Amino acid sequence: MNEKALFNKKPMQMRNLAYGVVLSSCWLASWIVSSNGVNDIVSSNLVNAETITVKKAEFGILRDNSNGNMSLIPTKKVPFQEGKRYGWRIQLNEHKRDVTWKEVLRLPKLPETWSTSSGENFVISADGMEAVTKRTQLAKKGVIENFWTVASGDPTGKHTIAVYVNNRRVGFFEFEIVSPKKK
Repeated sequence: MNEKALFNKKPMQMRNLAYGVVLSSCWLASWIVSSNGVNDIVSSNLVNAETITVKKAEFGILRDNSNGNMSLIPTKKVPFQEGKRYGWRIQLNEHKRDVTWKEVLRLPKLPETWSTSSGENFVISADGMEAVTKRTQLAKKGVIENFWTVASGDPTGKHTIAVYVNNRRVGFFEFEIVSPKKK
């Protein structure tokens, strides 16, 4: 074999090796891209399956019935009476399992104190006029709810509550705690 023939074979072998590397890289890249595409499709289907829609959202005060149950009386005015319970109830369409929600309660003035009755995730803003509560609860018949109790140091005036599920606002309530009328 002459030197020229040997010289011509080496570039051919190098070229074949280069083609093999390129083809292997393309195969690997296409496998990675297609597997990511499958994950994107699966996760987008899961997100769509988790779409939560609101059937009804209401705010009001709780009142004891004669049969011992509590009824939500819709209102935008909450009387300033120590022990009076007020809050929101949201009915989600066709949702019957645990739901994690976040509530942001904003007051018109600083209260004397903040407190909750359970050990839920509860954070007060730096200015002390906003509380963020996070809770996971079973949505019995698709219903989630939260109630507050009027305490002696609570401010009167306009309040707001925003409720979020999956970082999407599902309820917003503006209401006022009003002083009792003087006789």
